[in-house]
Amino acid sequence: MSGRLRTVLLLCALPAAFFVAFFLAPMAVVLIASLTTPDGHLTFAHYLRILADSYHWDVLWVTFRLGALTTLVSVLIGYPLAWYLVRVVRWRPWRRFCVILLIVPLFTSNIVRSFGWMVLLGRNGLVNDSLIGLGLIERPMRFLGTELGILIGLVYILLPFIVLAVGNALAKVDPALEHAAADLGATPAGTFWTITFPLSLPGLMSGAVMVFMLAVSAYVTPALLSGGRITVFSMLIFQQYSSVFDFNYGGALSITMLVLTLVLVTLAGRLSEPRRA
Repeated sequence: MSGRLRTVLLLCALPAAFFVAFFLAPMAVVLIASLTTPDGHLTFAHYLRILADSYHWDVLWVTFRLGALTTLVSVLIGYPLAWYLVRVVRWRPWRRFCVILLIVPLFTSNIVRSFGWMVLLGRNGLVNDSLIGLGLIERPMRFLGTELGILIGLVYILLPFIVLAVGNALAKVDPALEHAAADLGATPAGTFWTITFPLSLPGLMSGAVMVFMLAVSAYVTPALLSGGRITVFSMLIFQQYSSVFDFNYGGALSITMLVLTLVLVTLAGRLSEPRRA
């Protein structure tokens, strides 16, 4: 074995060991637990229980609906914001300040941010006071304990992932292509939809996938903002591990959630691929 090859293997050994120890091994433990009884016998009863119970399907529907809505709203807000930061802002200090302002909340715990939204969305919170002050509503709205409240919290927490992913993709689009389209008679809207948007689509999809997976697997924000009135799948999993102590059934719930999420993400990726003649 040459010295160069030995060096490469040694450099790859540590990341590979880390991946196996902290990703593959825990996943294997969960998978094995989901397929066995507390006595260690092979069984598929946990998965049959999940598939046969309509309650689990209702919770899954709520979970994936919230994940899809969070992704959609984050894209609708994040893409224009990324466009503003990359294409409109020319003064670099202001751009850096906006980016810092965007990512600073990521350094704060989700628990703290969710508690902050509980205060803001309360009946006497800033949101209701502002809506009443503007004359948009006559009495306080109930945000806490509703899907709208959870959606607001998730969008606030996950929006930076869309902005950063789309901003990076837009920054890599060669302006010469847009100038060439304009020289050939394309309108600004036509240039955007035929040149800019398709070239930024990979970044948009990567950000959307991150937001969707983080939204459907979120626990803290839905648990706090739901007020116990709405249940998502991550809350069921946490309940099995922390309260019921049924690790086998909790493992089956975890694997089911993982598989369904990966299937949806794969389908979305396939649908977003450019069609070739």
